Amino acid sequence: MTHTILIIDDEKDIRTALTGILEDEGYQVLNAESGAEGIDTARQELPDLILLDIWMPGMDGLETLAQLKAHLPQITVIMISGHGTIETAVRATKLGAFDFIEKPLSLEKVLISVANALQLQELKVENAELKRSVSADFELIGDSPEIATIREQIRRIAPTSASVLINGENGSGKELIACSIHCLSPRRERPLITVHCSAIPEELIESELFGHEKGAFIGAISHKKGRFDQADGGTLFLDEISELPLSAQVKILHFIQEGNFERVGGIRRFNADIRIIAATTRSLEQDIAAGKFNADLYYQLNTMLFRAPPLRERLEDIGPLVQHFVVQFFRREGGETKAFLPEALDRLQKYSWPGNLRELKNVVERILIVAPGRVISAEDIPNLSGEAFTGTVHATSLEVPHVRSALRDAREDFEREFIIQKLEENDWNISRTAELIELERSNLHRKIKSYGIDVRR
Repeated sequence: MTHTILIIDDEKDIRTALTGILEDEGYQVLNAESGAEGIDTARQELPDLILLDIWMPGMDGLETLAQLKAHLPQITVIMISGHGTIETAVRATKLGAFDFIEKPLSLEKVLISVANALQLQELKVENAELKRSVSADFELIGDSPEIATIREQIRRIAPTSASVLINGENGSGKELIACSIHCLSPRRERPLITVHCSAIPEELIESELFGHEKGAFIGAISHKKGRFDQADGGTLFLDEISELPLSAQVKILHFIQEGNFERVGGIRRFNADIRIIAATTRSLEQDIAAGKFNADLYYQLNTMLFRAPPLRERLEDIGPLVQHFVVQFFRREGGETKAFLPEALDRLQKYSWPGNLRELKNVVERILIVAPGRVISAEDIPNLSGEAFTGTVHATSLEVPHVRSALRDAREDFEREFIIQKLEENDWNISRTAELIELERSNLHRKIKSYGIDVRR
């Protein structure tokens, strides 16, 4: 792409010299000999970059810069001056100038500054697009009453700093809710740090969360910052908080109450501004009764309680969810996109989806890989229930004993092969595999053991 550069300078010789060197570098160049003309040209042509002289008769460069930024706040401007002072440079920087170059101009310095400015501009565009795509990935998809209720809850809670607790089955979208809250909050420009509590060994969890001081324990050969440091100014999402030991729960409770924390092995307290969002698949009330969860922490987290509905309670969202997963797949993998026919979606709606959104996504991607044509018909839908699909099959029919058994066998075969494949892709690293497939480490261990998978390879 050819970049357009506008030169605003009252000296013809300067405009001519800059035009020649910039055109030699492949840029398209526009010229204006006054601030007023430059503003008009900028508004009409929308250049990628402006080179603006400070000392001009009539409207000077600083006034021109102020008006340019008022009309076109995203425009990038490099100031040039034959009588530059530190005070002038500071004023220009405060008004939004990217750089300040003094006359007589070094053409090499001009080209370097122009290249850096355009590169930064491209990075900003890429960053904005990345944020847009990431936000889309974490968008709550669907029009069911359950999703409408959650969206309204998010709209109310997101602008605040209140703690949030999310309850729901595995794969039901708890992390999506957390990300939506963060993306709609004033903290959206700051980090969202996710901690999968069950994937971190109990003896390391406090160091992972709060960091540690040198010598705090065997192997602590240097100071280390933790997730609380990383999340300062943003949001900390604690997935499966019920898996945390009670000692870590007490420290998190202290942080919520006091706004500071202490690193493992240290005595100094560090202040941090962090919103806490926690999620669990378990009943924390039962864990409290069993002495496994701190009651005070539960009450602090439960300022707003979200329930992530299982997919079987919002089957009407299957259509938009499938379309979302299709777009995600082809954006990641490339190639010609595919479309699901209504009868194919109808068959997907006749399954109870015990694995929720995670299972639906995996099935959709498997169909996209295996189906030969660009149109997905009913015949391309796998036999999810262990029985042939018919117009009368409904999710509740899966409760018939022989159907449930067939479904379990089919699902276990697929799950065993899926786990082996992912373990192989991650060099048989159980912790990394558990995080990538969004499964608790302890659950992955149990599945490996129950399926008889040999991980000693």
